[in-house]
Amino acid sequence: MITLTENAIKAVGRFISSSDKPSAGLRIEVSDGGCSGMQYGLKLESQKNEGDTEIECGEVKVLIDPVSLTMLDGMSIDFIDSLDGSGFKFTNPNAVKSCACGSSFTTADNGAPTKTCS
Repeated sequence: MITLTENAIKAVGRFISSSDKPSAGLRIEVSDGGCSGMQYGLKLESQKNEGDTEIECGEVKVLIDPVSLTMLDGMSIDFIDSLDGSGFKFTNPNAVKSCACGSSFTTADNGAPTKTCS
């Protein structure tokens, strides 16, 4: 299960309401890259893909592909808005290493080598 905090739900709601295109939901995905080997991706999706898992998080529908789902199970997403900046914060219990930037990670399964953030 993936959870979004109230702040994250409100932020995604603002993005959906300001979008020119209709949205089927928020896609959360994992791809190769980042300082720690894997990185999170968020985007508004116009349609659900075959094989996607759909999760209701308050008013937001979250779409996750089967490969990403195993690496994101149990994750919590918050939206931080402060003088230092704003953005999504990921808390993933599957991450055995995370980069200081907070956007990339390594799981025990992918064991990707880490590199220094710049």
